[in-house]
Amino acid sequence: MVVRLKDIARDLGVSTVTVSKVLRGRTDIGQKTRERVLKRMNELNYQPNMLARALAGGRSYAVGLVVPDLVHPFFGEFARSLAGALRSEGLVLVLASSEEDPDIEEQEIQTLLTRGVDVLLVASCRPATQPPKALTETTTPVVLIDRHFPKLPMDFVGTNDLMVGELAARHLAGIGRKRIAHIGGRGISPTADRLKGFQRALAAAGIELPKPYVVTRDRFEESGDATGYHAMQELLSLREPPDAVFCYNDLSAIGAMDAAMQAGLRIPQDIAFIGCGNLRYADYLRVPLTSVDQSSHRLGDMAAKRVLDLSTGAGGAPQTLRLEPRLIVRKSTVA
Repeated sequence: MVVRLKDIARDLGVSTVTVSKVLRGRTDIGQKTRERVLKRMNELNYQPNMLARALAGGRSYAVGLVVPDLVHPFFGEFARSLAGALRSEGLVLVLASSEEDPDIEEQEIQTLLTRGVDVLLVASCRPATQPPKALTETTTPVVLIDRHFPKLPMDFVGTNDLMVGELAARHLAGIGRKRIAHIGGRGISPTADRLKGFQRALAAAGIELPKPYVVTRDRFEESGDATGYHAMQELLSLREPPDAVFCYNDLSAIGAMDAAMQAGLRIPQDIAFIGCGNLRYADYLRVPLTSVDQSSHRLGDMAAKRVLDLSTGAGGAPQTLRLEPRLIVRKSTVA
């Protein structure tokens, strides 16, 4: 038998409006009444009709998220944190992956918008100068995650990527390395900002960054370890290989370290490595990886707070929210 709001109201001797307000989280209901209603809902295993709720209130209570790769630990941890925060407020998260393909990304964005999500979050695989067409035409609130489009007046939640590069460069210079290289991505905003911060800090330390010491590749989220491995082989083939490498993310650093060890190099004695992301298994690698922590769970909480404002129409002007990263030093740089 389907339990209705009127059934709960009749059992408790209150109006259906009161029960509805409790369900919607309204604050104009007394605490004792709220507790009685929630207790009865739990006893009857009441499941709200979300379709009817959406039709009545003009909201779907669904939030869309499009990421380059659902398997990548950074996006997985971000989505987990975001979903948990939204769930506690009665919203559901709908996930989609672009598989680092711009066409698939456009399709997934359009699908979620057509289904009427209240807010859409996107970590785009596109270059910073080429936003998805669907984002430029929609009236649905959009929050850009991790990657931004400077020309789009949209909310952005991410890391201070300039500081990511600066932290890596200062640490490597601080431990006495002189031939410092970078394995990075192409096009998307974090790759450009991390390299810019890296170059700036190296210049301040009086260290040159020769062009051959910067190796860039595509598709870092999907195949980062293999990409890092082959990029490191290119650096090792130089007449004067580097004695330290800052990698775009932890997966590429893992692949790069593997290539160095296969070449007979000792880490960090012969060559040091820094990644980015501070993935939870970084401590358990054969050589624990020094990494710049992006606090993906905190980013998820931050994004959720912004989504809740936007979903109720209280968001106001677009905001740019950036977390400051921190360096976690392990044995890949300091023995």
